[in-house]
Amino acid sequence: MKQYKVQEIFYSIAGEGLRTGRPTVFVRFAGCNLWSGKEEHRASAICTFCDTHFVEMNGPFGGRYLEKGLVEKAQSLWPERAGLPYVVFTGGEPSLQLDESIVGAFKNAGFETAIETNGTRPLPKNLDWVCVSPKGSLNEVIVRSGNEVKMVYPQVGFGPEQLDSWDFEYFYLQPLWDQNGGHWSETQAYCLAHPKWRLSLQMHKVLGLK
Repeated sequence: MKQYKVQEIFYSIAGEGLRTGRPTVFVRFAGCNLWSGKEEHRASAICTFCDTHFVEMNGPFGGRYLEKGLVEKAQSLWPERAGLPYVVFTGGEPSLQLDESIVGAFKNAGFETAIETNGTRPLPKNLDWVCVSPKGSLNEVIVRSGNEVKMVYPQVGFGPEQLDSWDFEYFYLQPLWDQNGGHWSETQAYCLAHPKWRLSLQMHKVLGLK
C-alpha cells in the first residue's frame, strides 16, 4: 500500500491569498523538485528563496502515513462539529505524492481540499481549490489555470506581466523576504499600477502563527 511522506500536520489560520483568515488543517508533504532543502544546494537550485522546512519527517505529526491514517490524523485536529473541514496540501511540493485517491479520501471524510503548488507537475483532478505559486523558472510551470495564482515578487528571470494571460480567478503578488528585507513598497507599487494583481501578505508571520 502507498505510504505518504509527511513533514508535518498542523491546524492554524491561513495567512496568504484569498483565503487568509480561514481555519485550516495543513498537510505538509516532504520533498520538493525545485530545491533539495539543503543549504549547500540553495544557490544552484531552481528556487533559491524558499523559507520552509520540508526535508525530514520530524515536524508535528510528521512521518509515513497510509491513506486512512493521514485522513484520521487531519480529522483529529479539526474542532468537533465545527463547520466545513478544510485541508491545504502543501510542501515542499505536494504534487510529488498527492494523488486522486488521497484527495478522494479527504473529500469522503467531509473535507474541502486545496493545494499550494509550484505548478510544475500534473495535479489530481478532484481538488476543490488550486493555488499555483510559480518559483524560479517560468518555463517549468505547466499548471497555468486554476483558482488562484500567488507569485512571490520580485523574482529574477520573469515578472507578473508574463502571467497575465494565465487562466486564474485571482492574481496575487506576495513580497519576497530576502537578505534585503521585505519588498513591500515595490510590490505595493506594482499592484497599484496593475490592479489585476492584489497584494498578499504572510499574515501568519505578522501574527506569529504557525
